[in-house]
Amino acid sequence: MQFTSEQRLDDGVLEREFTLGEIPGILWTPASASAPAPLILIGHPPLGLRKMYPRLAGRARHYAAEYGWAAATIELPGSGDRPRWAAAEQARADLRRAMEAGEPVSDEIVDALVLPLVDKAVPEWQAALDALLSLPEIGGPVGFEGGVISIGIRLAVVEPRIAVAGFFAGSFVPAAIFEEARQVTLPLRVLLQWDDEGNDRQAALDLFDAFGSKEKSLHANLGGHTGVPRSEMEDGARFFARHLK
Repeated sequence: MQFTSEQRLDDGVLEREFTLGEIPGILWTPASASAPAPLILIGHPPLGLRKMYPRLAGRARHYAAEYGWAAATIELPGSGDRPRWAAAEQARADLRRAMEAGEPVSDEIVDALVLPLVDKAVPEWQAALDALLSLPEIGGPVGFEGGVISIGIRLAVVEPRIAVAGFFAGSFVPAAIFEEARQVTLPLRVLLQWDDEGNDRQAALDLFDAFGSKEKSLHANLGGHTGVPRSEMEDGARFFARHLK
């Protein structure tokens, strides 16, 4: 991990950009801490860190300033400034074409869109976690929040250092990942927008039912994809606070 820039923000939070090989990322740490901080890994959709920055930074700065946690994110394969990924771009084009035509999204499209991304992104998140936990100011435990739900599911299954997760419901989940969801056992909070124009509500509910966690909660709000109430950030933070001790 190499830090490429740093700035002290007006709330005292330290924001540092870094690279891990070819992977760009951002780390936010609290202004001061008496002990190594817990860590939240913040996922995001494959739209690029620059486009997602305002939302990611808002959540990360809240966690750092109000709770004393570190927060970090990394760029997904094929997104942002990373090299183009032709297969992923073709899969996204096929998805858009089906949705614009009002056609069902086939299992083949979902598998081509999601499975290669999960296979590439999860080891990168694990490498980032290795590097972040080697820093003296970060000590765990670790939570994972948001992003592509299939990536979160795989991480929750294969990465024992992640103690708690908060997912954003999505319905484009391959059958193989759906089966992996049954192996998820950590404390889990799932956020669902009831009228999300990009997700099948019943598929999202079926996925929630499949999770194997004994402690899991579903938070559903009326409205479309971008209509998440601001109160959900604080409710989610309190959920993480119960487990990041």
